[in-house]
Amino acid sequence: MQIVKRSKWLVIILTVAALALTASTLAAVNVSQNLASSGTISTTPNIGVYSDSACTNAITTINWGSVSAGAQAAQTVYVKNTGTGTITISLATSNWSPAGAATYITITWNQGGTQLTSGQSVAATITLSVSSSVTGITTFSNTITVTGT
Repeated sequence: MQIVKRSKWLVIILTVAALALTASTLAAVNVSQNLASSGTISTTPNIGVYSDSACTNAITTINWGSVSAGAQAAQTVYVKNTGTGTITISLATSNWSPAGAATYITITWNQGGTQLTSGQSVAATITLSVSSSVTGITTFSNTITVTGT
């Protein structure tokens, strides 16, 4: 009789332990980190960055919202040559905060090397990619510079 009671308790304890291990394993597998983020837009002379295709609403920031580890977010902006000559546009990032964010986050676009004549504009998709191995970063900011040369 004593052995049967101990066996029942042993089965109960092992079942609880197995459930606890299963739950902790699922939690480890399903962890996703979301990053709050924003980027300040800077330009060189004769370049404008806008939120609309008519190039009437100038913007100075991009709010990426909350982006999960391993995910991407994209924003469409409109880049306009406000000068008098033809320029070639490029994009660069700097001033990452925290500085380690640049290890896990990249910002690219689809208009590098595009030439714009005076008054011409182009739609540009700026893409933020967050590495799936990002650790220790819950929010970040940076400067996105659009250059015309």
